[in-house]
Amino acid sequence: MHSRILVRVAMVVTIALATAGQAAAQSAAPTKLEGVINDYTDVASASGPWHITGDWSAELKGHSGKVDFVASLAMIRSTSGGAPHTHHIGLTDGQVTAIPNGYRISGQAAITSNGALAGFTGSQVDIELTGGTFLTFSNVKITFGSAGAIGHFGDLPLDGVVTVRQ
Repeated sequence: MHSRILVRVAMVVTIALATAGQAAAQSAAPTKLEGVINDYTDVASASGPWHITGDWSAELKGHSGKVDFVASLAMIRSTSGGAPHTHHIGLTDGQVTAIPNGYRISGQAAITSNGALAGFTGSQVDIELTGGTFLTFSNVKITFGSAGAIGHFGDLPLDGVVTVRQ
C-alpha cells in the first residue's frame, strides 16, 4: 500500500518538475523562431482557393531590434486548375513592434515566383508572432499589404505555427 502511494507521489513530483522546466524554458526570450505555414487563400476564383504550405524562420539581429524573416511556400489549387508554383518571401531588417500577446515584424519584402522576382516584390508584409501565457510564441500570421500581393495571396492573413524556439 505504501509503495503505491510513494509511486503516485513520485509521479506527481515528476510532472510538476517537468512543467516547471517547460515554463522556465519558455520564459527566456528566443532569438530565432521557425515554423510552418498551412492555409488557404481567400482569393475568389471559379477554380477555388489555393492551398499554401511551407516553412518559415525569423531571426533577431543582435540587439538591433530588427528581424530577418524568410518563408518558402508552395501554392497548389485545392481543386483542379491553376499551375502549382513556389514563392520565397524575404524580409531583411524588419521593424519590430509589440502587440498584444506578441510582436509584429513589418517591412517591404522581396518575393519570388518560381525563383524569379514576382511583380509584387517590394510589397509591405506584416508578420505577427503571438502566443499565450504558457507558450509565448505559438502562432504566426503573414499579411500582405499591396494590391498585387493581395490579389495573389488574398487580404486575410496566412496562418501557421511556431515549431522551433531557440
